[in-house]
Amino acid sequence: MATGHTVKAFDEDLGQLRGLISEMGGRAEAAIIGSLEALANRDVESAAKIVEADRKIDELEAEVERQVVRLIALRAPLADDLREVLAALKIASLVERMGDYAKNIAKRIPVLQDARGMDALSVLPAMGKIAAEMVRNVLDAFVMRDPDAALAVAARDKAVDEFYNSLFRTLLTYMMENPHNITASTHLLFIAKNVERIGDHATNVAEMVYFAATGRKMAERAKGEDPLLGADS
Repeated sequence: MATGHTVKAFDEDLGQLRGLISEMGGRAEAAIIGSLEALANRDVESAAKIVEADRKIDELEAEVERQVVRLIALRAPLADDLREVLAALKIASLVERMGDYAKNIAKRIPVLQDARGMDALSVLPAMGKIAAEMVRNVLDAFVMRDPDAALAVAARDKAVDEFYNSLFRTLLTYMMENPHNITASTHLLFIAKNVERIGDHATNVAEMVYFAATGRKMAERAKGEDPLLGADS
């Protein structure tokens, strides 16, 4: 940046971007936790509110896109600054998808009113808690430009994968033992997959944060075994 005035203006613009993305992340985290609480309580009314609230996350993403276009046009950032701006744009897109996954969980709750006595219902909140913490922690890492915090978030993705793999096998057993469990188990499997994808997206954000802060790609991580595809798939 050429002058102190320009540097200050750019920093203020970037601060606004971070604020918008932090708000998106906070809403996505609340939606993740809320949707799984609504599932545990069979709370259809709360689930409907989560579905409706997703619109605000979409609106915030659109505002991030407008701010990025404006910032690039007015400030013409280069090198490290441009990398951070483009990372913010990508991160906003990933957070919006996390909100969609939470919405998808909430949409399935009305069809699970009669599901009872399934271990997955008690395990899913613990899995969701890790995923929601990953979302919160990775957005904190983004605001602080902290590559070490980003690495810590990425390391937790394997725990979410392990939850999903365990749930997959449990639900498959339910379906094999009793055909009456197939419908509920299928919906719960989709919910577990949505939570697993939230963990993946939080890890993708961590990779973007790490790259924006260091200019280097995060080292490849070992993935958990996919029950459908085999190890490290």
